[in-house]
Amino acid sequence: MSSVKAGLKIEVKRGTFTFRVKRYDPKTGGYRWSEYKVEVTSRQTVLDALLKIKSTQDATLAVRYSCRMGICGSCAMVINGVPRLACETKPFELGTDVITVEPLSNLKPIKDLVVDMDEFFEKHKSVKPWLIRRDEGEQFEKLDSYYVQTEEQLINYLEFAYCIKCGACYSACPMVFLNKNYLGPQALAAAYRWSADNRDEGYVLRLKVIDSDNGVWSCHYSGTCSKVCPKGVDPALAINLLKKSLLTGKPPAR
Repeated sequence: MSSVKAGLKIEVKRGTFTFRVKRYDPKTGGYRWSEYKVEVTSRQTVLDALLKIKSTQDATLAVRYSCRMGICGSCAMVINGVPRLACETKPFELGTDVITVEPLSNLKPIKDLVVDMDEFFEKHKSVKPWLIRRDEGEQFEKLDSYYVQTEEQLINYLEFAYCIKCGACYSACPMVFLNKNYLGPQALAAAYRWSADNRDEGYVLRLKVIDSDNGVWSCHYSGTCSKVCPKGVDPALAINLLKKSLLTGKPPAR
């Protein structure tokens, strides 16, 4: 099968894949595996395959998704042992015709591939991920003068602003598995993102959470968080930069 676009012939492959899906049953509190055979094209994603399963083979399969464009982060799940976005992962690119799909690790399951993200977002909220000014009125009355930013100042934190809060890094983190109170890589990367913003004055307010046993000092730098981020964010770097700030007594570079 092929398609023609702008004078170019693009080859589209078809193939049948076996999907092994780890499903959580809230009634029994246990897991079970279901297996499905699905035909997909080389243009389709794991999410496409799961939705095809849901519409043609098993309507009871629970899957969370929204934008289908790698923006919202809703469809993060463990695919062949690695946390990924299902909407950006193509079966043909995985190098195997057997694909295992599991819910994200380190988060409470709700049903099948859907997990409860409340814990994740509560930790995110705890680092105060917003601009903080000493005079709150400035945020609304003097926008022109107080929100001007140079390109160099933007670059200090821009990478960490690309986070879509999908939970892939949180799922991959071995320290979250060992310490459920650990904030995790996403929240700490967010703490750095806002603290490194020259418009922000809330670094001191975040210290109580950051500089704690469940903050940056629980990170042992396995680096798995950075390896799995679908947006190229490097949470491990952000955590190390926060450690540097704490050890030197200097706020993040702004």
